[in-house]
Amino acid sequence: MLPANVQYAGFWKRFVAYLIDYILLGVASMFIFVPFLGLVGLAGSGMQGASEPSEGFIAAMVGAYFVSILAIMVAGWLYFALMESSNKRATLGKMALGLVVTDMEGNKISFGKATGRYFGKIISGIILYIGFFMAGFTERKQALHDMMAGCLVINKDQPAVAS
Repeated sequence: MLPANVQYAGFWKRFVAYLIDYILLGVASMFIFVPFLGLVGLAGSGMQGASEPSEGFIAAMVGAYFVSILAIMVAGWLYFALMESSNKRATLGKMALGLVVTDMEGNKISFGKATGRYFGKIISGIILYIGFFMAGFTERKQALHDMMAGCLVINKDQPAVAS
């Protein structure tokens, strides 16, 4: 059960945590994307003397691009869902700012709930990011994806509950 004086994480603190996470994911994705496309490019470099790339090479590059994008999307989902459903209850960005993701009672969330929260962010973003901005105006500082998944983002260091 949540203490009566729980401190919900505000919009700006959550925003900075999100930026940290996406910078980390962006750097990590370069380790997936660049080498993969480089390998495909090396495979096509045997075309010396050709004035234009062959159709097969172009198809391989497009395929490599889509496989890389898919790998990056899966990595993002797993990063958020696994980290937020772990015992840490937070991504690296949230940990850096002392935030945790909980269910409505303050307990650790399941991987399924963390997955629902992650994919709910798509809806929060599709509607002109209004779903994210809701965290600045709702009573419990919940964004739309938090409400959909039944989650809260709170400051980790809560005062002890008086008995």
